Amino acid sequence: MPLFPQAAADHQCFQPVDQRNAECRYVSLDREAMRNALRQQLDDDLLYRMLVDERPHLFAESVVFVAESVIRRQREIIAAIESLIAMPAYQQRVLAYAPETAQFIPKAHGVFFGYDFHLSPKGPQLIEINSNAGGALLNAVLARAQSACFDPAGVNAVQDIEQVFMAMFYDEWQAERGQQPLQSIAIVDEDPPTQFMLPEFLLFKQLFEQNHINTVICDPSELDYRDGALWHGDRPIDLVYNRLTDFGLEAELVKPLREAYLAKAVVVTPHPRAHALYADKRNLVILTDEAALRDMGVAEETRTLLLEGIAHTICVHKEDAEALWAARKQLFFKPAKGYGSKAAYRGDRMTKRVFGEILQGNYVAQTLVKPTEQQLKVENELVDLKLDLRQYVYRGQTQLTSARLYQGQTTNFRTPGSGFASVVVVATEEWNADDADEYDDH
Repeated sequence: MPLFPQAAADHQCFQPVDQRNAECRYVSLDREAMRNALRQQLDDDLLYRMLVDERPHLFAESVVFVAESVIRRQREIIAAIESLIAMPAYQQRVLAYAPETAQFIPKAHGVFFGYDFHLSPKGPQLIEINSNAGGALLNAVLARAQSACFDPAGVNAVQDIEQVFMAMFYDEWQAERGQQPLQSIAIVDEDPPTQFMLPEFLLFKQLFEQNHINTVICDPSELDYRDGALWHGDRPIDLVYNRLTDFGLEAELVKPLREAYLAKAVVVTPHPRAHALYADKRNLVILTDEAALRDMGVAEETRTLLLEGIAHTICVHKEDAEALWAARKQLFFKPAKGYGSKAAYRGDRMTKRVFGEILQGNYVAQTLVKPTEQQLKVENELVDLKLDLRQYVYRGQTQLTSARLYQGQTTNFRTPGSGFASVVVVATEEWNADDADEYDDH
């Protein structure tokens, strides 16, 4: 029996809706108009320079039209996944290979889950879930800036999205502390000044402080656990907005944070259990294993949504080396605990040396779902861009939908035309390529 079903054919935009193809369209925007809108909105020269000058490919100069039926299907897939994750039988399976810290059960749920999709001829396909997905607040800023120079019906309603995000953080806090006042937050990542997403940290700091919460951005080494509290200098920390990629809080560097978290001395979100239940890539193996789903008692309708809506995934084992190498052109290889496309490889571009390293590591292999591709005019030149869609989700509810445009193998925010892009949802019955064309060159 083959390890994988036959890979899906390449997706093309504007195929008929009744064929259930994911429909999309990228539309160029006026570069200067968008930058002026960003400058007015930020009202902060340092942040503006960081976002526009120092990270010129963070924001794509385009919006993306997506048929409403595609977004609805994505949300159905998310709901199916959330229902499975809530099942004790599923949790028992995934926690069996999770770090010890994931066995601790907090009351907080975890902020900013990112469900990432590619669009295929048979509909949207989930390729991964992230437990500390970055970019949500950046996308809120971007959507307002883009809507200032492009204002059709259907642009994401983002005017109050900061309040939605604040309500989420308060919900996390109150789940653990009830009606105690939230007085201090630490935004924690390793060496924050060097992080590509530093501007978003600064935006969150502004947001929290506007809500009268003392906020610090810091490295985990700056934290100390003493006297029953987590401290940053002489300031006790109530809540940690965790942006670390040490998802299990396992390194010695984060020991004070880990100890405070396990002692319930600080609220941490997202936390190790959130990553273990949602974002370990090995979970995708269970989510796409029909026999495992049946064994856990998953309803037929939910099984169908999962099997049709998630790219089929298996664990990489040395004994399957010959079959995996033979099928490599139809596969994408990812480290089980990976993030940000690091050490991930398309099989058709992989060398024997890299394949040997993958066999020695903790990897999964996923059916390659090629992203949507289209040409877009960037600085008067046509470039080929790929697309994925991200749903930012909290407690099963989508807060914001965004797109990422990119060149090359994976999203990298490094190439002309690439970056986050706002999504315009178009009613399926109204979908027409000519309608989208009306907005070209705005």
